[in-house]
Amino acid sequence: MRAAWWRGIALAVVALALSGCTTTPAPRVSLAAVPVEQRARAEGNVRVFDRVWRLVADGHYDPKLHGVDWPAAGLKYGAEAVAAADDQALYAALGAMVGLLKDSHTHALSPTQAKERRTQTRARTGFYMTRVEGRWIVSELVAGSPAELAGVKTGWVVVARNGTAFGERSEARPKVGEVAQWEFLDDRDQPVALAIVAESLSTKPRQEVRVLAGGVVYLRFDAFDPADRRWLSDQLKTNRAAPGVVIDLRRNPGGGTISLGITIGEFFDRAVDCGTFITRGGYRGGKSSWQIGSARYGGSVVVLVDGATGSAAEIFAAVLQEHGRATIVGRKTAGAVLASGYHGLPDGGELQLSRQDYVTPKGRRLENEGIEPDVKVVRTVADVRAGRDVDVEAALRVLAKEASSRSGASRP
Repeated sequence: MRAAWWRGIALAVVALALSGCTTTPAPRVSLAAVPVEQRARAEGNVRVFDRVWRLVADGHYDPKLHGVDWPAAGLKYGAEAVAAADDQALYAALGAMVGLLKDSHTHALSPTQAKERRTQTRARTGFYMTRVEGRWIVSELVAGSPAELAGVKTGWVVVARNGTAFGERSEARPKVGEVAQWEFLDDRDQPVALAIVAESLSTKPRQEVRVLAGGVVYLRFDAFDPADRRWLSDQLKTNRAAPGVVIDLRRNPGGGTISLGITIGEFFDRAVDCGTFITRGGYRGGKSSWQIGSARYGGSVVVLVDGATGSAAEIFAAVLQEHGRATIVGRKTAGAVLASGYHGLPDGGELQLSRQDYVTPKGRRLENEGIEPDVKVVRTVADVRAGRDVDVEAALRVLAKEASSRSGASRP
């Protein structure tokens, strides 16, 4: 099974190496109507557009591109791209074009966004929001951030930014030094208005370990990358005697498949099936866990998930669920499960492109579907304001029940 794992990785590397070899001609975008003083900008826009269009046409995991008429999309959005006066307009056009694919892992990143991804820093106010009871709630504050220093509190309701109310899906991307007018409702639902400046803050994944009731160990990590998987392995080895662990993936958007396979292996004493990745050409590459250096943790496991749990984090939860190795607690996951890679663009931007589909060991396709938890938990605004983590409470009840069952079964 290990050979199959590395064979799949080798094929993925070959696919990435061939990604620059395009065969499909991009739509021809005319520069005839572009004023001379704007010609240099327009020519640069065309080079970026052409690269994005060709990468998708020749490299997307679905050769039918989900039924999208890609040449027609190129004609429409190519015209918008050539007329773009700045990066914001250019990447709005590119984003609209690749957005037609309705693909969780295909996105056009501007040069600024690409740099933020590589450096793991970006302009931020310093608080996280969670959707609870139809409202955006401040669920976590970054220590020492502008938001914390301005007096924002966990449990406040986020109402608006610069007069624009937050809808069902909202994301603000401020610039360093930009001051925004935020409107909140405090813990008594009284309005609070604050002017908060955005600063360059780290977006590096967070790690947290603490001991809960009964010696259960809580482990939170926010990415499937080398640093986090090594940290998790060390924690599991240090706490090998713990009766149970709670793995918190509620803010984990995923990461690399190599780290995923190694991390899954930490919870088994043998290699297990991790599912199948399917390429554009139909090749089905089965993956298995990696056991070398594994902690082989044998205690009970609960995995916490919610709508922010995506990609490799979803696969991790699904694999442990299907092998009966963990109980999944929380809310439905994001349903964003495709293998992708990043491709450089002529202006310093990047295209994240989905290159492989995925199905679980039992054949479930998770893209757009997500994972339903074994134990569903409903959070309320009152819970957040009271400082209660109802997901952790539910996890402890699950682990206590399992411990009781084992104890009863061991009696003569």
